[in-house]
Amino acid sequence: MSDMTLFTPITLGDIELRNRVLMAPMTRARTPTRVPNDSTVTYYAQRAGAGLIVTEATTVSSQGDGSIATPGIYTAEQVAGWRRVTDAVHERGGRIVVQLWHTGRVSHASFQPGGGAPVSASDVHGNVLTFTANGFEQTTAPRPLALAEIPGVIADYVQAADNAMAAGFDGVEIHSGSGYLPDQFLRDGTNRRTDEYGGGIANRCRFVLEIVDAVCAAIGKGRTGIRISPMLETWDCSDSDPVALFTHLVRELTARDLAFLDLIERNNAPMAVSDDIDAEKNEQGVLDIRAAFGGTYIANGSYDLARAEAALASGYADAISFGRDYISNPDLAERLRAGAALNPPADPLDYYGDGGDKGYIDFPAMGDA
Repeated sequence: MSDMTLFTPITLGDIELRNRVLMAPMTRARTPTRVPNDSTVTYYAQRAGAGLIVTEATTVSSQGDGSIATPGIYTAEQVAGWRRVTDAVHERGGRIVVQLWHTGRVSHASFQPGGGAPVSASDVHGNVLTFTANGFEQTTAPRPLALAEIPGVIADYVQAADNAMAAGFDGVEIHSGSGYLPDQFLRDGTNRRTDEYGGGIANRCRFVLEIVDAVCAAIGKGRTGIRISPMLETWDCSDSDPVALFTHLVRELTARDLAFLDLIERNNAPMAVSDDIDAEKNEQGVLDIRAAFGGTYIANGSYDLARAEAALASGYADAISFGRDYISNPDLAERLRAGAALNPPADPLDYYGDGGDKGYIDFPAMGDA
């Protein structure tokens, strides 16, 4: 099966990949101290057969923290921890980028400096939950970022990108979807601002594009990608016209010639995503937004081998991002290439943890007993 398009090389900006199988970013909540540990190193090294690994969401600042046991990239200890991960992946011939994350209002006062309120585009609370030391609980009501604070948040993204380079990453992916801070600025359901970051579509896209431009200036556009989830309403983060909004955004991104656009096309996060989704409308919206983008496109959303090959062969996508299959199949790329059976799906109860290895690094590779 070596003639499959999925296993031909591709270059994403400045990043050369040996295949078009990407490991999608997936929060696993296995870093209790927010510093990558021995198990983190093993987890990513096991999956280095992917053409590119996109790490779990990794916060750019303590203000960006929003859940227990998730890593950051804003301290020297975190950078050193991630250096061990990137070294292990590179030793196995893999490539890896870090997903830069700010949770915004999907947070709790217990995570915030000084116990303050989480920040967002506006003071829209919504029906939003997060994992805290007490379990899955309601978030703290957010406060709007003051206009004077916005440059500081953008600077946090730039510092995180610089830290990523110091940690040996091949690039970064800016997380601008799934209801987190950049998404909160984009959507009119959460952005009620009346300044230059609110109101019309161009203003609501300003925050995201300023982050993109600043990160590109720091580390280069060829090492900068972005993730969006335009047709999904995640963490009660909605928009009245997502097709118009994200068509404008992806046209702006096309002009910036980024390494890639990673687009979540379907529901991959059942706890956070509204069940009230019109599948036909969702699919057409994705197609319309995809048609407006002229750069390297990574498709994500419950793809199997047949759908992945069809998407690549048609020119619809340039590479495919796989999520949950990578939880229980550390050698997913190798299995797909060999036409081998996959391991049984992981127990959803093991998707997230507070540091344990069960359901994390204990899945067998092909040929293991």
